[in-house]
Amino acid sequence: MAQMPDLAGIRAALARPGRPSSDFDLNPNTVLPAGRKLRPAGVLAALTDSADGLQLLLTKRSSGLKHHPGQIAFPGGKQDEGDDDVIAAALREAHEEIGLPPAHVEVLGQLPAHETVTGFLVTPVICHVRRPFEIVPEPGEVAEVFSVPLAHVLNASNFIIEGRRWRGQRRSYYAVPYGPYYIWGATARMLRAWTDQMT
Repeated sequence: MAQMPDLAGIRAALARPGRPSSDFDLNPNTVLPAGRKLRPAGVLAALTDSADGLQLLLTKRSSGLKHHPGQIAFPGGKQDEGDDDVIAAALREAHEEIGLPPAHVEVLGQLPAHETVTGFLVTPVICHVRRPFEIVPEPGEVAEVFSVPLAHVLNASNFIIEGRRWRGQRRSYYAVPYGPYYIWGATARMLRAWTDQMT
């Protein structure tokens, strides 16, 4: 990006129509089962202010988890029956996982939903954290909460395409490394979709 992202630019970008993304975007030969049912989920891309510009909060998942142990992720999860929508699900999960009170945030908008290989339809919800809060990682789920400069993960030149074998086939995916953090898979794909939305 030519300039640092700001809240006004983010709001304007999120108001424009966007394109859905999926874990299969870089693997066009993947045959998806007909009639598959996707479970709705929401993740929260929470932005905080710093002297160096907006920062994005991310989590490192616990190494003891059954699914995606040790991976970098947005706080969030599947929509429960008690959630009004995926925005409510993202806010609830972020409160549970990192201690972010819903009353402390302003929702700026959302990106088109992202289909994952695990059968979820994930909506990234973008918000601005308006008041400081105490980060409290959920024991057993979250090993670490950290922030990365938003300008880094919304810069297309910082993304790379890598691959690994998955279920007997080579699968390509986006990654956007930052320092010791290897951000890849669905999280990186959603960030790349956000990057495209900003241009």
